[in-house]
Amino acid sequence: MSTVRQFVVGNWKMNGTRASLAEIDAVRSGIGGVACDVGICPPATLIAAATERARGAALMIGGQDCHTAAGGAHTGDVSAEMIADAGGTLVVVGHSERRTDHDEDDALVRAKAEAGWRAGLLVILCIGETEAQRRAGETLAVLSSQLEGSVPDGSSAENLVVAYEPVWAIGTGLTASNDDIREAHAHIRTELVARFGEAAAGIRLLYGGSVKPGNAGEILPLANVDGALVGGASLKAADFLGIIAAAG
Repeated sequence: MSTVRQFVVGNWKMNGTRASLAEIDAVRSGIGGVACDVGICPPATLIAAATERARGAALMIGGQDCHTAAGGAHTGDVSAEMIADAGGTLVVVGHSERRTDHDEDDALVRAKAEAGWRAGLLVILCIGETEAQRRAGETLAVLSSQLEGSVPDGSSAENLVVAYEPVWAIGTGLTASNDDIREAHAHIRTELVARFGEAAAGIRLLYGGSVKPGNAGEILPLANVDGALVGGASLKAADFLGIIAAAG
């Protein structure tokens, strides 16, 4: 079991309307006394309303992405400062769906992480290998490359969370084996400590990839697993609370 306080974050992706705020209410009601940190990243249209629903509760609200600039002629984009202004306190960058669907490379992810810090947000930075890379035995090399290229200098337990999400397990119902997760998270920890020193042992490492109430109890106690970045199962409070209970 991790020695740092676990962190369970829900990524709603492109899901949710104002009616979905009832799920925020249910999560807020269900997390009293839990022993882990909890966050939800709804679509940008709901950040302000979600922060109002979460006010006074131990529930962080954040964005799913941000632009590198604080403002300007970037139609359709949202800056980290806008997320903070709406009440958000964290932001996800480098999710595989951004890397794949929007051709985001490590340099851009790094710049977005720095933008999140500029706005005072906690950054959750995602890394992970594709199925083809996994089959080729390149998982650890890919993780090393993404860490080197995506993680900015100055990273610490106070400003960065790293989420390992094997691309082939996101939304597929497939989950990496416990041994695979242990190996990947141990490698990430070693790389971070080598670069940032022993203090990097406190940088939280989340696992993401079809985490559900039924498997969270096996995944979250693994060495160097400090929580979960949850996709589909975070859309329903009952499922999300089941995962939170496994972390608490």
